[in-house]
Amino acid sequence: MTSWNTFSGDEVAALTQGNSFFAAPGERDCPACGERRLRAYFTAPANARRPTLVSYAWCTACGKFVGTRAKHPEGLIFSDPLAALPATERRELERSLTGFLAHLDQLWDDGVLPQTFAA
Repeated sequence: MTSWNTFSGDEVAALTQGNSFFAAPGERDCPACGERRLRAYFTAPANARRPTLVSYAWCTACGKFVGTRAKHPEGLIFSDPLAALPATERRELERSLTGFLAHLDQLWDDGVLPQTFAA
């Protein structure tokens, strides 16, 4: 089981360089270890008071991750394979970071992720 650590500030800044995940979904090079194992997942919580985009980026090679919240870009539409889960099941899944990222990794390995985006 992966022991997760957060990306450093410089590594997080490096994540914002180059093509966005919206323009080029798929694995990319990790700013921490250099392996092409960096993955991302985005969701828009239905219960947020204002349009919010929650993103997770993690590396399956070195075990670093970051989660962020930002304003949901107007007009951005994307697939969310977890949207169909019942609320209680989703909360249970998100309760453990390790379990949540493992579930997302399985979706990548199964070809369900990366997500598709449209503006």
